[in-house]
Amino acid sequence: MPEDGATRRRFLRGAAAASVLGIAGCLGGGGSDEMELRVGTSAGGTQDVGLAVERAVSESSDELSYSTVESPGYIGTLYRLDQDQFNAGIVDNNSMSKAAEDRGDFAEEGVDSIPYQGFSAFPYSIYVVARDGTGIETFDDLAGANVYPAEPGYSTRATTLDVWSQDPTADVFDEMNIMDMGVDDAPGAMEEERIDAAIAYGTPPVRYTGFVTEYDARVNVHYVEETDALVESAESYAGAGTSRIAYDDWGLEQDIGTDEVFTWNLEVNYVFHDDAGDDAVYELCRVVDEHNDVVNEGEEQFNDYESTEDMLNQALEGEEFPFHPGAVEYYQDNDVWDDSLPSPE
Repeated sequence: MPEDGATRRRFLRGAAAASVLGIAGCLGGGGSDEMELRVGTSAGGTQDVGLAVERAVSESSDELSYSTVESPGYIGTLYRLDQDQFNAGIVDNNSMSKAAEDRGDFAEEGVDSIPYQGFSAFPYSIYVVARDGTGIETFDDLAGANVYPAEPGYSTRATTLDVWSQDPTADVFDEMNIMDMGVDDAPGAMEEERIDAAIAYGTPPVRYTGFVTEYDARVNVHYVEETDALVESAESYAGAGTSRIAYDDWGLEQDIGTDEVFTWNLEVNYVFHDDAGDDAVYELCRVVDEHNDVVNEGEEQFNDYESTEDMLNQALEGEEFPFHPGAVEYYQDNDVWDDSLPSPE
């Protein structure tokens, strides 16, 4: 009987700890005294977060060497971590779940290792608005409508479609006309009434992403009310979190007719290769926790931790997603480790 992907990865994770890893010049030896982290990040806002953390490390640590390495998206970062090209990265939980289950992009080309979890970085929270005059009021009204869930290839789009396409919202999703275009073209398409509804997303309470702020300035829109089915689909999907956010705390420039938005969240975290030294990961956890204000000064999109425990608030559950030993030690030393979370073998 062939072994499944998770079993294969658990074996390789254990084997990797005892092997010589890495492309020449890319990774260190993985010992506890290895204090260098090369962190893969996609371009845009995620890279801004990584650079803010790099700045905080340079200002607040005399021990850790941290460098930001541009990587092609969250999925590309997981592939490159698997190929030993760097020893840390910023990725989203949905891509992690798909990699572990050989779904989506990983169905045809899987990975042999899933990185260790580390700490929460930021969320992208997502909901739906519709153009005024479309008659769309609730999620059910999106059946038959021209719906724009962001540009093909965007992780926010993939997470949105993953949530919508499962029961009990699959019947509505199957009747949507999903629009495929770049984010630069979407505001104009909404203005020309070629798009009836679109996702709105960003990092609360900081900002919305660029194309959302543009259509907000050009088109009158209103909130598409969530249904019980949408809430159920979002809450049952392992690759996304959910939240309810007061609109006054995180609103567009216009009144969209609601006091609160229900969101499904693309949760983005720091993760670590087997070869990342325990001391290096421990020190990075210490810096982003104790000097969280320095990180936020560099990029306010990074989570504002009210306590050390908040570093765990986007954790994936399941034995296939253990935390890095250095992170576990940091949480234990600060009395916030939750024994129900997956720990390294």
